Amino acid sequence: MQQKLVIIGAGFAGMYSALSAARLRDARGISSQVLEIILVAPEPTLVIRPRLYEPLPETLTAPLDEVLNAIDVVYMQGKVDTIDTSGRVIDVVGADGDHYSLAYDRVVVATGSHLFRPPIPGLAEYGFSVDQLDDAVTLDRHLHELADRPISKARGTVVVVGGGFTGIEAATEMPARLRAILGDEAKIRVVIVERNDAIAPDMGPGARPAIEDALRELAVETRLGVGVTSLDENGVTLSDGERIESATVIWAAGIRAAPLTQQIPGERDNFGRLLVDRELRVPDVPGVFATGDAAKAASDDLGNFSLMSCQHATRLGAFAGNNAAADLLGVPMMSYHQKAYVTCLDLGSAGAIFTRGWDRKVELMGEKAKKVKREINTIWIYPPKADRAIALASADPERVTDL
Repeated sequence: MQQKLVIIGAGFAGMYSALSAARLRDARGISSQVLEIILVAPEPTLVIRPRLYEPLPETLTAPLDEVLNAIDVVYMQGKVDTIDTSGRVIDVVGADGDHYSLAYDRVVVATGSHLFRPPIPGLAEYGFSVDQLDDAVTLDRHLHELADRPISKARGTVVVVGGGFTGIEAATEMPARLRAILGDEAKIRVVIVERNDAIAPDMGPGARPAIEDALRELAVETRLGVGVTSLDENGVTLSDGERIESATVIWAAGIRAAPLTQQIPGERDNFGRLLVDRELRVPDVPGVFATGDAAKAASDDLGNFSLMSCQHATRLGAFAGNNAAADLLGVPMMSYHQKAYVTCLDLGSAGAIFTRGWDRKVELMGEKAKKVKREINTIWIYPPKADRAIALASADPERVTDL
């Protein structure tokens, strides 16, 4: 009897889940008639989400059709509306709006994450983001429309709310983006608003001086220890009462796991991620694996846990796909680990910074780090070639994201 492994999501974790599951199936000499692997997503496309702070976001996607076909993974177009973990059935809303039931023997939840937007007055109406592809396209269109507006302080001012990884990359890219649109003589002002008392709170004290130097070089201002109380079409008001006139407010303050995880009766962290064991199973929910931004997993035995990042999602996906297939095939599963951890933070025209380890020891800065960042952004995070052998080899859980 044919068994079904269903993967929900076509992001980095979902893509690598499919690749890795197919890799194990192939290595065991099992046909798709015995183990069918199905990937469910609205589009057979990988959005290169780590690059959405860049110009031309509509170009930052990669098709998955050919690589999925090459490894005998079935693509099902649609959005998963509900998941019944007791009956092992998911409800899929197809592109035609109709509902389809899909039974599974094992399921990998790789639904990713979304920007957290608190109920701040004016945020929904006037805030922009670089969270999803549509958000980035909307922002890019808005920036180009600024050229048609009268010259004013607000027109040339961008406020980025959130001084973490995404906020810094969006802010440091913004001076060049605005000058390309408004002209080299335009008066540009970029301000980062961060609730913490230091910029890049998660990057640690070792990397922070280099980041601060880059912000000064780019004349990016910071407002630390304050939040945002309201937005309107002409600007933003901060919690200390300061008013900044701005036509462009970019929200980059926090993400949460996608809502589908709430339907799974498992324990979650404060980001909505499902707590999983070292094999990426959701405890006490038979047949369910979670991965990528939908999962919180121990990365080592030293108290470090997976982060909501592309680097972790790809490796988590490779282990989840392998283990879900292994569970069905009755072969040993692999314990997820990610002891090697690097970060490469883009700093716009000021270069980049490359760190290694959980303590984020700085290895490269400036143009040398920027070269690595370009390679990561344009080569490493894209899908493998639609060649069966190459694609399957790329999904070895022990080698994915090794740097």
